[in-house]
Amino acid sequence: MYVVCKDHLELAIDMFVDEFEDAPDIVDLEEVHFTDWTPPAHCERCSAPGRFLVV
Repeated sequence: MYVVCKDHLELAIDMFVDEFEDAPDIVDLEEVHFTDWTPPAHCERCSAPGRFLVV
């Protein structure tokens, strides 16, 4: 599972496919909110806001 900005989305997809050998689901965190989970405030690769959840 990765939380990334738009600039690092393609990298996160590639990393997911390499690790799990399957296509990930991509969730836009600006459109979906979880009640039991708070996403990290920043991208895992930089200091930009995390926008996409790759699972």
